[in-house]
Amino acid sequence: QVQLVESGGGLVQPGGSLRLSCAASGSIFRINDMGWHRQAPGKERELVARIRGGGTSNYADSAKGRFTISRDNAKNTVYLQMNSLKPEDTAVYYCNINVYDMNLRYLEVWGQGILVTVSS
Repeated sequence: QVQLVESGGGLVQPGGSLRLSCAASGSIFRINDMGWHRQAPGKERELVARIRGGGTSNYADSAKGRFTISRDNAKNTVYLQMNSLKPEDTAVYYCNINVYDMNLRYLEVWGQGILVTVSS
C-alpha cells in the first residue's frame, strides 16, 4: 500500500501565505506525477497544480503567479507554496500521486485532504 500524509493547512488572512506538504510512504517503486487539487464548498474538485517526474509543472489559471508546486524525490514529498491568498482559495486541498508500487502496479493515490481557510 501507498499512503499520503498532508500537512500545512490552516487559517490565514487574505494576502498571506501557506505551504502545504504531502509525504508519500509505503510500497513505492517510483512516483510519476504529483499534484494538488482542491474542493470548495458547493463546488467540484479541481486541479490546482501538477508536477511530473521530470519536473515540469502546470497550474490552474487561478493559481498561476501565486502558487508554486515543487517536489523532493528523495523524500517522496510534494509541496505547494501558496502566496497572495484570497478568500476564494478557501477549500479542502487534496494531494494526489500516480505511483508504481513494488509490485509494479500503477496506482492513483489520494490524500485525506487538508483545510485551507482564507479569512480576516
